[in-house]
Parts: sequence; C-alpha cells; structure tokens
Amino acid sequence: MSESKAVVVNGFGGANELTMTTVDRPSAGPSELVVATAGAGLNPVDWKTRAGGGISGMVPGFPFVLGWDVSGTVAEVGPGVVDFAVGDPVYGMANFPLPAGAYAEHVLAPAVHFAKAPTGIGLVEAGAVPLAALTAWQALFDFGRIEAGTRVLVHAAAGGVGHFAVQLAAWAGAEVVGTASARNHEWLRGLGCSEVVDYTAGDFAEKTGEVDLVVDGVGGEVFDRSLDVLRPGGAIVTLPSPGDFGPARERGFRADWVFVHPDRHQLERIAALIDEGRVAPHIERVFAFDEVADAHRLGEQGHVRGKLLLDLTR
Repeated sequence: MSESKAVVVNGFGGANELTMTTVDRPSAGPSELVVATAGAGLNPVDWKTRAGGGISGMVPGFPFVLGWDVSGTVAEVGPGVVDFAVGDPVYGMANFPLPAGAYAEHVLAPAVHFAKAPTGIGLVEAGAVPLAALTAWQALFDFGRIEAGTRVLVHAAAGGVGHFAVQLAAWAGAEVVGTASARNHEWLRGLGCSEVVDYTAGDFAEKTGEVDLVVDGVGGEVFDRSLDVLRPGGAIVTLPSPGDFGPARERGFRADWVFVHPDRHQLERIAALIDEGRVAPHIERVFAFDEVADAHRLGEQGHVRGKLLLDLTR
C-alpha cells in the first residue's frame, strides 16, 4: 500500500501537538471517493478539537488527522459512484462531525459529501469554502427562512462563517447588519452590509434597531443581548455550542443551534454563486502544508478576516 503525507494530532493540547508524518493512502470503498488534496480550509472547530474541546468526543484515539474542508481532484472512485470520475475537480466538507482527515494528501469520504468545485476561483482556494459557507447557508435558509426584505443581524460578520453569511443574505435580498471591529467596516459594506456596528464601541443592541433574524457567531452575553433587538416572532441561531434557549423561546422567538452537515446540493448552489461572482471566499493567509501549526496559532487569536487555508500543492 502506498503512503500519503498527513498532519496528525498526538494528544490534546497546543499547536505543538501537530506533527507531519506518513500514513497509508486510503482506498475507496462502495460509494466513496479518494481525493488528492489541493486545499484544506481551517476552521475554529479544528483548533478547538485539537485542544480537547470542539468535537473531541468524536475522536477515536491518537494519533488522528484533523480537518474537514477539502478541495482537490478525484484520485479513486469506489464501486457505485456514477457522478464523479478520476481527475474531476471537487470540493466538500468530508464526514463532519466524524473524523475526516483533511490535513492529508489524500482524503477518503462518501461521494455525496462532495460537489464539482467552482471554476470562478482556483482549486486550492475552493478548500476554504465548504464548512463556513454551508454553516452560513443552513443558518440563513434552513433555519432562518430568509427572503427579500428580511432584516438580518450577523455577529462576527468578518469571520469565516460571518463573511459568507453577509454575502448570501445580500444575494437573497435581505437587509444585512453586521457587527465587527472598525477596520472591517468598509470591507463588509462592500460584501453587502447596509449597516456595520462596531462591537468594541458600546452596546450593539443600542445601535442595530430591530431585526428578524440574528446569526450569532459569538455566543454567551452576545446571544442574550441579541434577544432585545429581535422583532416579535423573530429568530436567533447560534454557531457556538448551545446555551439555554429557554429565555428566547419564552419570549416567543425561534431559537436553535446550527450544527452543520454535509449537503451536496447546497455545495452545488454555492459553487454556482461563486461562478456568477455573487459570493467569494476571503482568504487572509495561505500556509504551506508544513506550516499548519502556525496557522492554528494565528486562528486561535480570533481576529482573522475571512478564512485561513493550507495549500498542499506547494
């Protein structure tokens, strides 16, 4: 069996637990693909899980390979797969929340977790899209049921999920209000925000006005304060681990947690929007594969605009 390079986590802890090694190259079983990785997006769940939080309860043992976002070319097609052929450019969020091992030169996952990669951006860049864009889509459309004229408040609007949520909501005709530090205001207006509130300069609830939907990428007190800006019958969806939804529901609001799941049809819709120039990932920094620990350290600081990305083609 041939080998493949991968970055493994040797134990829960700091970024120094990430180590480059070689593993057996996976083989495709029924309804599966093996993808030769070009780009692997990094997400907060990656470093939270590495540190022992996130979805670390899903980890089968050590060492294990982190990562869920992947783009690349199909290297092997399993029996029963008819939608893809060897050499096809694809992107997807593999296996989430089960381990997927996207920090590797070859990734094995069900074929239904992938879609044809968008052509409006590079194949490496497509690796920055799936988890964050799917989360935003499912928050806005599956839960939020937004339509033209819906007024949406997006917290952490300059982050990975947030900047996709702004673009998708604006595409749908919603009125988008974002919270972000001052350095990101002009950029977010360019993405589709009609208003941007500086969360560092006082209480956002005194500045946003009433909204129909809150997409909360922060949690805690921000979730609690957001209830005060919801219109009667409004809805709030949170991205961090859920807290107590009781107070929100007692006030007549719909409240829930978005736990992102793979969805090929949504990936196809997102790819089409990227190809039309309606949506694009913003990538603050691209790291070489052997720089993954540095990428985690930067991500953990919590001030990344858009996404961080591993380029496995370097």
